[in-house]
Amino acid sequence: MKRNHISGTIMIILFLVAASYYSGQAQMVNEVAKKRVTIGVGMFNDIWFDIPAGIKTRTINQGFQAFAMYNVPFGKSNFGFAIGLGFRANNLYGNFLVKDTSNVTYFERIPDSINYKRSKLTMPWLELPIEFKFKSKSKIAVGIGFKIAYLLPVHTKFVGDNYIDGTTEKLRVKFREVKNLEQFSYGPTFRIGYRWFQINAYYSISKLFTKGNGPQMYPLTIGFLLMPF
Repeated sequence: MKRNHISGTIMIILFLVAASYYSGQAQMVNEVAKKRVTIGVGMFNDIWFDIPAGIKTRTINQGFQAFAMYNVPFGKSNFGFAIGLGFRANNLYGNFLVKDTSNVTYFERIPDSINYKRSKLTMPWLELPIEFKFKSKSKIAVGIGFKIAYLLPVHTKFVGDNYIDGTTEKLRVKFREVKNLEQFSYGPTFRIGYRWFQINAYYSISKLFTKGNGPQMYPLTIGFLLMPF
């Protein structure tokens, strides 16, 4: 009985030691993962340039962004490199309807006689961002990079008077095809912040539509990010 009691005690001690070891290892892995992987979500506003004459866009064109980055530190310095995968959704609000002929897409101004609540073009993107980054000991972070994005299925949405029938009957319609959009967007990025709060910007070098087939508009995007991990 005594021998069994001693054996049981030894087994319990070995179990506790093993559990403590693996718990420590898991904590180390988690700490490494936190340093290697950055996750961020945020909102932004698009400022559009080269808007067609007669078309007015809303001052606030809010959008959503989210991403995950894998960090590669430069030795023990405060500098590093990161590459990742992200998603963003741009919304362009204005007094227009998106129309197209066989070769050209254009914005048609909504007549003043039509009352409407919302008219917008939504463009979701799958992004590949890269970045050179700096993070001081005081947790101030700066990043300069570039990203390229692939256009996912887009849609337009209109809520207002029935412009199709010319009546005041309320119409809520969504169209899932917009022709002649550029399939890729790309441009430089910048962010600066403290701890988990960041201000970021993106300047699109690419245009909204392919050349000669639609308005050559492009946005400057300014927003904020929450980066808890």
